[in-house]
Amino acid sequence: LQRQAREDSVDVTLPGRGIPHGHVHVLNQVCDEIADIFIQMGFQVATGPDIETEYYNFDALNTPDDHPARDSHDTFFVKPGVVLRTHTSPVQMRVMEQTRPPVAVIVPGRVYRVDYDATHSPMFVQLEGLLVDKGITFADLKGTLLHFIHTLFGKDIKVRFRPHYFPFTEPSAEVDILW
Repeated sequence: LQRQAREDSVDVTLPGRGIPHGHVHVLNQVCDEIADIFIQMGFQVATGPDIETEYYNFDALNTPDDHPARDSHDTFFVKPGVVLRTHTSPVQMRVMEQTRPPVAVIVPGRVYRVDYDATHSPMFVQLEGLLVDKGITFADLKGTLLHFIHTLFGKDIKVRFRPHYFPFTEPSAEVDILW
């Protein structure tokens, strides 16, 4: 037993073994970089709960009761009236309820949808922006997005704005980049 105790003993005078440090996930690194760009333009970062009420996720955004997004095959229902948020727009609603204009926020965060195939994941990261003030025009949106794209990807990136219909915003556009 004494021999076994000597062999199994720990020399407390030896230096300890360090625990290797982890790294920030690449998605979080990119979100932080994007947030820094918008913060430099005067935006604030807003966050909110991943588990959301139907009121904030749908009703406050004027999503009709018969909209397909409200079906259980498109949305994760936690319990009646409570969902995993399908977009970060509920946070915008909370900000607008609590803040008088002018408002300039970006809302990064995880969102959840009942999608799972080769091109979709049930959880992904989304980032939305909200700017409410007097005299804001579509030109301000274009300028903000151009500045963001050129800061993130470089000045030589070619950018194209295409008119597009989204039922929840007007006017609307798609933004393409040639990278």
